[in-house]
Amino acid sequence: MSTTTAPTPPSTLPADYASLTEHYRPLFARIADCALDRELDRRLPFDEVKALDEAGFGTLRVPVEHGGPGVTIETFTRLLIDLAEADSNIAHIYRSHYGFLESLRFQPREIQDAWYPRVLAGRTVGNASTEKGGNSIGTLNTVLSGGPGAWTISGQKFYSTATIFSDFTRISAARDGEDGRCFAVVATDAPGVTVEDDWDGFGQKLTGTGTTTFDQVAVEDTSVLDRVTGTVEAIHEAAFFQHVLLAVLAGIARAARRDAAATISSRKRTFNTGLGLPFREDPLIQEATGRIAAKAYAAEATVLQTARILDEGIEAATASGADRADFTGPVPEAVHTSEIAVEHAQITVPELALAAAQDLFLTVGASATSTSKALDRHWRNAQTVATHNPIAFRARAIGDYWINGTLPVGLNAIGDAKPATSASAATSGAARATTATTATTAGPSA
Repeated sequence: MSTTTAPTPPSTLPADYASLTEHYRPLFARIADCALDRELDRRLPFDEVKALDEAGFGTLRVPVEHGGPGVTIETFTRLLIDLAEADSNIAHIYRSHYGFLESLRFQPREIQDAWYPRVLAGRTVGNASTEKGGNSIGTLNTVLSGGPGAWTISGQKFYSTATIFSDFTRISAARDGEDGRCFAVVATDAPGVTVEDDWDGFGQKLTGTGTTTFDQVAVEDTSVLDRVTGTVEAIHEAAFFQHVLLAVLAGIARAARRDAAATISSRKRTFNTGLGLPFREDPLIQEATGRIAAKAYAAEATVLQTARILDEGIEAATASGADRADFTGPVPEAVHTSEIAVEHAQITVPELALAAAQDLFLTVGASATSTSKALDRHWRNAQTVATHNPIAFRARAIGDYWINGTLPVGLNAIGDAKPATSASAATSGAARATTATTATTAGPSA
């Protein structure tokens, strides 16, 4: 896939969904047309991502006051679901970039002035947060060393989705000799950066997920971003990061609906155990397709409602001044409400998307399992996205919230579990609950 159009100036992009759909529909259609071939050939979508970048897709959430379109989270989410229906891999790739943009809203002005112009110029940011093992939970082996004017970072990350497609990547790191975590952003072609496409998962194969190694890579002062648990920035960006996965799942459910309808409408063969009607006229097949469609609808509706609540959280943060880097007041209740909304959706949306993808095989027969059709990619992709967040943990957190008013942890971390007795684990849980509930008066409203 190639593009011959000139890059779209972000200042000319509309902010409403209808106009943006007209702008991106032809590009999304071209992406969908070649999605099966990319899957079968395992061809990374470099050309497709480049075309999207040139069309301004990476600039949508840049605020108007910084020269961007200022698109709402709801409108961005609707577009992302459209893109995920075309190719869930490509929609997933933009998760890293847009997570960075959400975080940038809360950074000091000098950092915003350094990064918004790069984004508006078409530059994108990948992700390098998770380490494959060897780090205790809450700690990182990747270390940011030095000081102003002489920062360097060293370490290795896995699951570095989108980095191979991006101009920069954002790295989670520990500060040398200090507690806590921060982020550092470096160019992917900087000396000391090595990016590998070694992802071996059975789904989302084309997201560029893999290993990235950093060996004494220089970091600019305006590329060191603080991250503190419990702040508005940490809560919102973490929730938004998970919300993007939900939009990808909603798009996968729509793709299952699309492929079920398309396969059935053109099928001529039937079974003597049925009614002898063409599949497109068989009421049992129609019912099965209707159930897929209903699950896709419910998944999308849930994700869009969550997006609206995230928008409300941003509006409340802005109105209270909580979007400022120097803000020290209490977290607005609407920000916690948006986090809770995402947690609820993380329990239901994966189940809906997986069921829609699974039920696709109830509508055709053995021919649907042909590797040349790759209809199984929808289930594989949905399952891969769903495993990013163990649903059992999310459900427990929501149950704790409704029973005890305990807010979810506003900053996610993964690492090797620390040995603990049952008593110490219970004490740790109680301490977490105390910390969360004293941070705000927000709690169950029913």
